[in-house]
Amino acid sequence: MKLHELSPAAGSKKSVKRIGRGAASGQGKTAGKGHKGQKARAGRGMRAGFEGGQMPLQRRVPKRGFNNIFAKEIATVNVAALDKAFEDGATVTVDALLEKGLIKKALDGVKVLGNGEINKKLTVQVNSFSDSAKQKIEAAGGKAEVVA
Repeated sequence: MKLHELSPAAGSKKSVKRIGRGAASGQGKTAGKGHKGQKARAGRGMRAGFEGGQMPLQRRVPKRGFNNIFAKEIATVNVAALDKAFEDGATVTVDALLEKGLIKKALDGVKVLGNGEINKKLTVQVNSFSDSAKQKIEAAGGKAEVVA
């Protein structure tokens, strides 16, 4: 096969619709815009959700709640996942958790939660622990170290 023999797959290329090029073109005269009105004018621009001056739905529905822009987003890991992913005596850090795929991103910090059981002696170094997680890690002979 040579460069000049290449062609796109059948049906993948579609010719551009040329509007407003005479009555015979099939899209002549009003060019698919109908007769007059706001949508027929040049530069017609209406924002998304515009309802012709009627109060838009976005403003009609009641608003509730509050979004705290200062809230910290914390990645969480359960002790059962640590027990499964790491061998006895390992040091668990944020980088190790990312490497093993237990968290996707470190976000604003990593917290270990106490769901499940842990039987391995692990040294866990993350941003925070739940009380139950700390108790379970220390009961298994490991260390729960808080890293800033």
